[in-house]
Amino acid sequence: MKACSFFGHRDTPQTEQLKQKVKETVERLIVEEGVDTFLFGSRSKFDELCHIVVTELKEKYPHIQRIAYLCKHESGCLVGKGRDEERRIKELTGRDVYVREFEDIKMSDRINSAGRASYVERNQWLVNDSEFVVCYMDSLLMRDKKTSGTLLAYEYAKNEKKSIENIK
Repeated sequence: MKACSFFGHRDTPQTEQLKQKVKETVERLIVEEGVDTFLFGSRSKFDELCHIVVTELKEKYPHIQRIAYLCKHESGCLVGKGRDEERRIKELTGRDVYVREFEDIKMSDRINSAGRASYVERNQWLVNDSEFVVCYMDSLLMRDKKTSGTLLAYEYAKNEKKSIENIK
């Protein structure tokens, strides 16, 4: 098993060009590097975009797995449950939503009890469990943010000598 994790800014712009770049990167990792497991957090639009891309590629590569690493107050659905959850949310709120499905969901009591640091610790857990990291880190957005979760995760992955690809 080879794994790739994703992280990026919470408000990453959703463009077709970015989606295509993510798709090319993920497909290259599957074909050339043998990556078969993709690890996701759940707090950024970049995570959501990557999940959409991996889900689309799962049609072509059915052996790949999507695993959610969740903190307290986050949710995900196992495969086959998402559509029911989308329908239930629409009935309650009147809004269409996209509920991400995963082959597995991981949670940690230690991370859930970490308070404000839980997202930082979860990102480290993602990095520790992967050989490859795909991120979206915009240096212009980083100028005034010394404590950005994306920057902290990037620095951690670099220190752990992971193979990192910044899609930005």
